[in-house]
Amino acid sequence: MISNQINTNVAVPQGSADILLRKTSQCLMPVKLSGFNIAEGEYNIYPACSLGKGKIYNGYDTLAQYIINQKTVVIDGYDAVFWKRIQISLNKYFTAKGLTVNWVETSAYLKPASVIETLVAPFMGTTDAVWGTRCTLSLHDFYRLDELAAQSPNPAYDINIMMGTGATLSSWNVPVIYIDLPKNELQFRMRAGAVTNLGTADVQEPFYMYKRFYFVDWVLLNKHKKQILNKISVMADGQWPDDINWMYKADFTAGLNHISQSVIRVRPWFEPGAWGGHWIKDHIKNLNKDVVNYAWSFELIVPENGLVFESDGYLLEVSFDFLMFHNREQILGNHAQKFGDEFPIRFDFLDTYDGGNLSIQCHPRLKYIQDNFGETITQDETYYILDCKDKAEVYLGFQEDIDRETFRSALEISQAENKEINITDYVQAHTARKHDLFLIPNGTVHSAGADNLVLEISATPYIFTFKMYDWLRLDLDGNPRPINIDHAFNNLDFNRKGNRVQEELISKPAIIQQDADWQLIHLPTHREHFYDVHRIEFDSQFTAETNNQCHVMMLVEGEAISIKTADGSKHVFAYAETFVVPAAAVSYVLTNLGQSRVKVIKAFLK
Repeated sequence: MISNQINTNVAVPQGSADILLRKTSQCLMPVKLSGFNIAEGEYNIYPACSLGKGKIYNGYDTLAQYIINQKTVVIDGYDAVFWKRIQISLNKYFTAKGLTVNWVETSAYLKPASVIETLVAPFMGTTDAVWGTRCTLSLHDFYRLDELAAQSPNPAYDINIMMGTGATLSSWNVPVIYIDLPKNELQFRMRAGAVTNLGTADVQEPFYMYKRFYFVDWVLLNKHKKQILNKISVMADGQWPDDINWMYKADFTAGLNHISQSVIRVRPWFEPGAWGGHWIKDHIKNLNKDVVNYAWSFELIVPENGLVFESDGYLLEVSFDFLMFHNREQILGNHAQKFGDEFPIRFDFLDTYDGGNLSIQCHPRLKYIQDNFGETITQDETYYILDCKDKAEVYLGFQEDIDRETFRSALEISQAENKEINITDYVQAHTARKHDLFLIPNGTVHSAGADNLVLEISATPYIFTFKMYDWLRLDLDGNPRPINIDHAFNNLDFNRKGNRVQEELISKPAIIQQDADWQLIHLPTHREHFYDVHRIEFDSQFTAETNNQCHVMMLVEGEAISIKTADGSKHVFAYAETFVVPAAAVSYVLTNLGQSRVKVIKAFLK
């Protein structure tokens, strides 16, 4: 098992105590896929695009040798990279070779932490606010740029290295090594207190640090990555504390080009939560089972998922945004101009199987999310019921006799006095059945009840949830979860009530095409959704064209399917695996690898 091979919480000795480098129940992705195999047709937690042999290099010794051949390099990279550990690892090789090295560290040229905190304060909201506003600064605003640019290679040394986040802001016109870091590992380091936000001196509460990462650091660094993409010579993966995998830029872009016209699957990651259930634990192999539950699977939430490449068994992960920076036209086709670098659709699991109810909640209206949080699109959602128990429910829409002020008063009393609410006095509860689709346009009151495995098919924004009632429970650390009644009441649509809920917010499937052994079924979404949903049901094969649109897909019933795209690429996907067919794939053939009829969900932009 993977969990027996990879330490979950990595710690290193430091004097009389250990320093925890990552805090999580999840295993570190292996440097190399060896010692275990994931069978074809089995859910794969490490999906990878193969680059062929000899394309990914392992270890600091090989990277150091590349640097020796160049003599002078810039090593740039993402937030929360362990720069000092990288320097020590490379220096061991240089020292063994008797080489002298001039290290210029960008951290020495950051503006004082107090100045940076003043710069970012307008984007952080109040201290206790869950959300900030998307930052409009640039990375160079964090640095004493004149001093950084004044640094130059010193010919007295054998090797010169400008290293650290923002290193390409220097004036060095030399090969650039970029060290990326997956968002899940960044957060595991954050929770361990092993890293700080960019330009800050102190570790803060994870709640605050995540807000700062999301609204400031990631915004600046993603913009920076796009600006320097054409300068990069080497792409490296920095998620392992004492190891590294890297590849040349030409092989990296070849990999991006290949998946942009065939099939894409990101690496999923999984998280426990206050309401989490046990479906994921019971059905997905190779996950650490020694957890209280799993609440989420980030199947395709691209701001936080990565793409994995493979060569000779070695794995290298990069953030999804590199694909959008380099190949957005091929990915989104007709919709590339509208959405730009943002991939607009997300798939994720909400697991309440033998768990609890989600909070009673809503999401912001479009103008509200734009004006208050700086986002461009809002959090319009649907709940597709992948699996459920007989008495599972979904809370959706108001009762016909809803009174705004009475409802608000009940919520406020509940919060102040820790008092239970009979929520169905105000909100409707609907029986959930496998393959139902519940529609949740912005402003709609909703919640997934216990005993569901929900496939959330949604617009990409994913953190803007205004909780009104959370069943009086605490989070997994024993702390109250934030309640956001004011935000919710600035956005709730109280006209979504009574019979209108059944008419407008529960999708009514209709067959739109069929043949002897297949049906194409339309699951209409709400008029406010910018995406639509089809379900393909077939016995043997089904052929489709992309029509210059991107298709996001999942096998929602059956054992396994294969997909073959027009370029000849073939992939096999198991039940519950998410995959993306980019617009440039042109056409594809789905083949049923099981014995009974399969069902495949397809989400696409209207």
